[in-house]
Amino acid sequence: MQSVAAEQQKLAQNKGLYMSLAREIAPHLPLLRRYARALTGAQASGDAFVAASLEAIVANPAEFPTDLEPRAGLYKVFHRIWESANIEVDGEEENAGARKAQERLRQLSPITRQVLLLTTLENFTPQETSEILGRDGDEISALLDEAIEELDKQTKARVLIIEDEAVIAMDLSDLITAAGHEVCGMETTASGAVATAKRERPDLVLADIQLADNSSGIDAVKEILASFNVPVIFITAFPARLLTGERPEPTFLITKPYSPDMVRAAVSQALFFESTGNLN
Repeated sequence: MQSVAAEQQKLAQNKGLYMSLAREIAPHLPLLRRYARALTGAQASGDAFVAASLEAIVANPAEFPTDLEPRAGLYKVFHRIWESANIEVDGEEENAGARKAQERLRQLSPITRQVLLLTTLENFTPQETSEILGRDGDEISALLDEAIEELDKQTKARVLIIEDEAVIAMDLSDLITAAGHEVCGMETTASGAVATAKRERPDLVLADIQLADNSSGIDAVKEILASFNVPVIFITAFPARLLTGERPEPTFLITKPYSPDMVRAAVSQALFFESTGNLN
């Protein structure tokens, strides 16, 4: 009887601890799903790792790394699950574009890619990245330098920018050009974006969600992808609108305000993929 009572007490304590954790980590789940998909190259496999991470937290909430901020702790748990799986990308995707992405991802050092994504797209500090991955700070710095060097070796691209705020559009153009790419068009509306995309056939599209004349960047991307495959990066102040889990999602999503490194990394990462913005 005592053992049953003790077990019930433990379950009650775990439930209370998990409920408290759930409130702290819930706001960070959309971005973790974005990171997981960028890491695996596919929405289904990325979501599977996120689900496994949440199951681990539910089962052992007391083991959650409370010495870190909730978001960093959540990513650390994710990486424990990721490493225990002993794979870098999920090989079960049926989509041809996802399989091609996986082939390209294998050309990169797994740990270098993780450091790059955590520090640039996820905007963790090198110290936080060190704690998430369980690596010392010097190694993280060296890996980040290696990642930047690898980025500079990537194929140069012709980029279409879809953005209705002139200052942001010009800033993105400057960043794209400085990285050695060519801006083949800058559009502020969905109709203009579609027309330019069909005419210029860009290698990459950067798209805001809300455009001038109240048109939608999402609708523009759907129409572009109906004509030809091209990697897409969405840039938005409202990432939760795209990371709902209710439909296929973009692999790469940059949140405003962004940093130059975020844009540079996302562009180079996205060029590994075929039709990563598929939102059918």
